[in-house]
Amino acid sequence: MLSKGNLIVISAPSGAGKTTLRQSLRKLMSDLEYSVSMTSRSPRSSEIEGKDYCFVSREVFKDWIEENKFVEWAEVHGNLYGTPREFIEKKLKEGEDILLDIDVQGALRIKKQFPSALLIFICAPSMEALEKRLQGRHSDSPEEVKKRLITAAKELSFSERYDHIIINENLKDALAELEGIVRKYRESGKRRGEKSGCSD
Repeated sequence: MLSKGNLIVISAPSGAGKTTLRQSLRKLMSDLEYSVSMTSRSPRSSEIEGKDYCFVSREVFKDWIEENKFVEWAEVHGNLYGTPREFIEKKLKEGEDILLDIDVQGALRIKKQFPSALLIFICAPSMEALEKRLQGRHSDSPEEVKKRLITAAKELSFSERYDHIIINENLKDALAELEGIVRKYRESGKRRGEKSGCSD
């Protein structure tokens, strides 16, 4: 019988390498569904509508909040981000495992609603390394880099509430660790389903 799917949440400060790790993980696990977040901010030059984010106006986003269409939502750096409820509920009901790439606020809200969700926090080896990575992207002003570092320090203070913390010093090693954690979790989820005989 088909058990309910599992939620896998990854969070990280800007510049920690979360996007690269998430994309690499999905290449290794093509059956892992990815929940595309909605945001009120403008797309960056490298971002694709519907793949990286669903970009909407602030007004549309607020309408979705009023209509309870998000599992979680948060405001980060003055922009709104949210996880559409319909996609999550549909895929979980179908027994699919879903990967979410969301901020700390959203991750902790997901954990409250779905206690069995797996929370993984990715961080750089140090704040100095993180600052160098942010500066190396050449996409943010010095003021924006400073703002992101302040946010990163706050996010790090919540990392102990995650199930796993991965220090991304070497991308290959970090990816191997991430893959191992997710595979183990998915396998244990299958066993839980078999034991309980869960089905819809």
